[in-house]
Amino acid sequence: MFVGDSMTIGSAGDLTWRYRMWQHLCATHGRPFRIVGPRSALYEPAADAAVSHAYGAPEFPERYRAHLAGWGEGWCHMAPLIQDAVRTHRADTLFVSLGLIDLGFYTNPEQTAGNVHRFVAEARAANPRVQAVLLPVLPNVRILGDPAFAAQCEHFNELLAKAVADLDRPGSPLLLASPPPGWDVTLDTYDGTHPGPHGEHRLAAAFADAMHQAWGIGGPYAPA
Repeated sequence: MFVGDSMTIGSAGDLTWRYRMWQHLCATHGRPFRIVGPRSALYEPAADAAVSHAYGAPEFPERYRAHLAGWGEGWCHMAPLIQDAVRTHRADTLFVSLGLIDLGFYTNPEQTAGNVHRFVAEARAANPRVQAVLLPVLPNVRILGDPAFAAQCEHFNELLAKAVADLDRPGSPLLLASPPPGWDVTLDTYDGTHPGPHGEHRLAAAFADAMHQAWGIGGPYAPA
């Protein structure tokens, strides 16, 4: 199950890094898998709502478009939803990319880290053996231009790393994915925040490589 904000849900016409990850799993996983979640739509700017199904890759099968992601949603929004989503859709692995929107609009680093703890507890309440790969907050144009906000994001990433270390346990492992090295808002995004094709591959690679290296699932990421 993909869990994320606007970088994960994608906008009308996007391919999405979820599509890149599906391609990767098809090529390397070696056994049947499902992608699950309560949502499947993209964000439609004209409607200001997640109502579009105009994926940039029509060959992306509908049954693999599932997710739990939302435009403008963060840890504070997903923590109350994750238990029901994991239980209902029988998720066993979570790919989580959250935090930027929380720090930008809703919570400070300590409060955001508290929601990480709540999120993990709620997911485990639904599936005690759930495993998760978590991505730190990546730089965007605001981080690059606002030193105070950049410091908040850096502090949260430190708290996130500590939370992953503290909450990791046998039978329900947590991984902290390495941020794509040298993430470049001019190359990796189309608007300073949201990933373009180059960035989609790099996001998928961050999750895929972490999962392969730590759990032996799939293989090294190779762009399709």
